Amino acid sequence: MIRTLPVLVFIALVAALPVLGDNYLLRLGTMFAMYAVLAYSWNVIGGFAGYPSFATAAFFGLGAYAGALLQGAGVPMPFAWASAGIVAAVFALLLGFAILHLKGHYFAIASLVIAQVLMEIATSWSSFTGGGMGLNLPVLRIPVDAQARLFFWSMLALAVLAFLMNLAVARTRFGFALTCIRQNEDASAMVGINPTLYKVAAFVCSAVFVGAAGAMYASWVFYIEPGDVFRVLVSVKPIVMVMLGGAGTVLGPGIGAVLFLVLEEAVWRSFLSVHALVLGVIIVALIFFLPRGVLGLIRRRRARKVPIFAPGRSA
Repeated sequence: MIRTLPVLVFIALVAALPVLGDNYLLRLGTMFAMYAVLAYSWNVIGGFAGYPSFATAAFFGLGAYAGALLQGAGVPMPFAWASAGIVAAVFALLLGFAILHLKGHYFAIASLVIAQVLMEIATSWSSFTGGGMGLNLPVLRIPVDAQARLFFWSMLALAVLAFLMNLAVARTRFGFALTCIRQNEDASAMVGINPTLYKVAAFVCSAVFVGAAGAMYASWVFYIEPGDVFRVLVSVKPIVMVMLGGAGTVLGPGIGAVLFLVLEEAVWRSFLSVHALVLGVIIVALIFFLPRGVLGLIRRRRARKVPIFAPGRSA
């Protein structure tokens, strides 16, 4: 069950960053919100359904380019963001029917290849995407501080929506069906659950938020290139976040996003030249010692404190 008060307090603290923090903290808040969107989006297909998707980079990059091209064509920024999410969702719908019949590492490899294919297309189609030179976005004609607050609030709102989506999944038949598929897909089909339909729906739910986040990111940094938005790390990071917090849970991805961002910043400051190596070692160690994430550790400790048999009255 979700503890409502701690969640509301945490959201309030993050929302207060524009007032309480400086530009650095505001940037961290925006990064956390984006990481939370990616983690919560992956949690639907990877945590609840148990399908190890590496397609996050494909949806993120597709959304980034869709949003950038639409803004370049004169479409207002909010409509470009929403349209980018729809583009990613439609792509996920078509892709899902094509590859979601695969399982395990076969599905993981197929989803990973999709992002690489899209990156090659974006690099080669220079007349449309700018190719390897990248693509510039229109600069907003508002003060820099106002821009920072705008993207912070926008990304935070998307993160809250992604959280609410996970909460809805966990409390409905949809989430129950995905959990059944994760535990035993063949058995779930025997009890009347359509695995293909539910897996594709989870894939689409995951893609729509990632695509919108990609478009917001493109507007935030004003410039994108294929090697940035389609890189493998965009797919790996949300998996690590969910593993750190607790896969298939509602609070886990948010906790994992916080932990990952803190580790990333701390390691980058202390080990600038080898920060990627040090961060990788720390994350592998954490996942090894916390296979079910932070929430799994908390639940195990609580279970130890509850007696198996309640003391009864003597006869």
